[in-house]
Amino acid sequence: MYTNVELVKSFRVGQLQVKVCYNRVDLGIASGQDIIRKIKELLSKQEEIRVVFASAPSQKDTIHFLRTTADIDWSRVVVFNMDEYIGLARDTPGSFGQYLNHNLFEKVKPKKVQLIDGMNDPAKECDRFTGLLRKSPIDVILLGIGENGHIAFNEPDIADFNDREIVKIVDLDEKSRMQQVHDKCFKSIHDVPHQALTITIPVIFSAKYLFCMAPGKNKKDAVRKVLTGPITSRVPGSVLRNHPDCILYLDNLSNGY
Repeated sequence: MYTNVELVKSFRVGQLQVKVCYNRVDLGIASGQDIIRKIKELLSKQEEIRVVFASAPSQKDTIHFLRTTADIDWSRVVVFNMDEYIGLARDTPGSFGQYLNHNLFEKVKPKKVQLIDGMNDPAKECDRFTGLLRKSPIDVILLGIGENGHIAFNEPDIADFNDREIVKIVDLDEKSRMQQVHDKCFKSIHDVPHQALTITIPVIFSAKYLFCMAPGKNKKDAVRKVLTGPITSRVPGSVLRNHPDCILYLDNLSNGY
């Protein structure tokens, strides 16, 4: 059905499977193929599945592949985003919900789209979105790794591997805010909000399958720490080495192993 992408190499660190691709386009194809296979497998056993999406340029090629491949019955897929800026309207450039709507959801028409509302009262929105996530298990999460090693917006030192919260308010690390400028999501760091709402690490870990895309030279140092350093909240992505079914996709620029 698909043309297999040639990998630079594939290896494991702990339980984490790592696939290194030659470039971002190949990474999008390789990850997209794996994600589609898994979604189709789940849909063959379940009437409905629930998928959480990250929103970032690191996800662009994967999302493009999912959008342009008609192998998924999206009418049986409920979708969520994993984080959103506080005080940023959904129709504003830079909004994660807007990014996913424009690049994927409006094209494929999922069964239901559940997005964090950055304009709602933050505490009330945490409660609302927590209720949505608690209704049923999460089957698949697509995520990335930040330049500071964060996953979702679980920032270094603030991240809690045993967090009791499902969705929480976070103060954004300056490196995370600067990453948004590097990614051309905002013109300057002064335009990047200081706070966001994010799903927590236990929510990510509760998903049956994780697919993590982290291309680009700006991710190389974070990837090296994720793969070779201690498993610590100072490098939140390092915990992915303990997930029973996670694949990390890198390109030649981000491979820091």
